Amino acid sequence: MSGYFPSVAKVTPSYSEPGLILTWTQVTGAFELLPGGNMKTTLGQNDKFVYVSALDVRTDAGAAQSAFNLLPSATFSASLYSTPTYLLATRAIYDHHQVADAAEWNVSLPKAQELGSRQGIFQFARTALLYGINPTNGEGLLNSANATNVTLPPDPWGNDTTQSYDNGAMAFWLGEQVQQCAANMFMSGKKAALKVTIAGPQRVVMPWITYDIVQVTSYQREGAGTENTGTVLQNILGKAGYEVEFTFDDTLEGKGAGGTDMVVLSIPEIVDLNPVDINTNEFAELMPSIKDVNAMYTDMVAPRKISTPIPDGGVNERYEQRITSGWNLRPEGLFLLSMPYT
Repeated sequence: MSGYFPSVAKVTPSYSEPGLILTWTQVTGAFELLPGGNMKTTLGQNDKFVYVSALDVRTDAGAAQSAFNLLPSATFSASLYSTPTYLLATRAIYDHHQVADAAEWNVSLPKAQELGSRQGIFQFARTALLYGINPTNGEGLLNSANATNVTLPPDPWGNDTTQSYDNGAMAFWLGEQVQQCAANMFMSGKKAALKVTIAGPQRVVMPWITYDIVQVTSYQREGAGTENTGTVLQNILGKAGYEVEFTFDDTLEGKGAGGTDMVVLSIPEIVDLNPVDINTNEFAELMPSIKDVNAMYTDMVAPRKISTPIPDGGVNERYEQRITSGWNLRPEGLFLLSMPYT
C-alpha cells in the first residue's frame, strides 16, 4: 500500500473541518456509446474469449408467367468473430497501524482503499472501451477498422477549427453526420426515438450546449438568436425521431487524425422499424439476433473484492474484473470525427 498520513502539529484552540478535499476526476460519458450505457454482464470469470456469429443472406426469387423447373433460393454465409478478454486486478494491503494513522486524518482507510481500487479498474475499463488493451489487434472503438472517419471541413467562411467555426454551420454539419450514420444503418424513417450519442472532450462539446449561440440568419425559427449549436441539433433531429445525447471524455483530446481532437458519434443500437405489411428486411426477424452496434463484455457489474488476512494483523484485499475491450460490431453505425481545436 502506498499511503502517507504524517503526524502534524496544530494550534489550540482551533477548529478542524471534518470534511476532506478529495481529488476530483471526470466521470466519463464514453460508456453511453454502448447500448444501455453499460457493459454486457455475460462473461464467466474464467472466459478467455468472446465469440459472435454472423449470418449474411443473399435472397432472390424468379418471375415468369409459367411454372419454373429451376428456382433460385436464399444463400447464407456464416462468419465467426472473436475478441479476447482481460482480467483487470489491483491490490490493497494495510494493517491496523495504518488504519489508525488514517483515522487521525478522519479517513476510513478500508473504504478509501476500496473506492480507489474500484476507480482504478473503472478508469482502465474506459481506456479499454475507447482505445483497446491491445490496439494493434483492432481493439477499442477508435481502432475499428471499418468505422467512418471524417475530418471537419471548413465552414462557408473558411474557418476549420472548433473555436472559430460558425455555430450554425457546426449544427448543420453535425446533423449531416447523424443523417449519414442513420442512412448507413437503414434507420431512416424511424418514428420512435432513435438514440444518437456524441462523445468528445469538454473543450469541444461543452460550447455546443452552452454558449455557442446560433445566429438568427442561420436558424429562422422560434428561439433564433438564443439557441446554441447543441439545442438546434436536438430540436431539428428531434422532429425526425432522433434523441441526441452529448457526453464528455477529455482523454479524446488529441486523439483525432494529425493530433486533432476526436469526437465519437454513434447510434449504439439498431431499432426495429416494424413495418406493417411488406417487409424487405424480414430476415432480420430471425432469432436470436444482436442489435448492438458497439459492445463490451464483463463478468460482473462491479469489481469483485477478495479479502485475505495476512501475518501480523494485516489485510490483503484483491479487486478484479474481467472485461473485453470496446468492440464495434456494426461499423456503419460508428463515425469518428477529427476536429481541430485551434
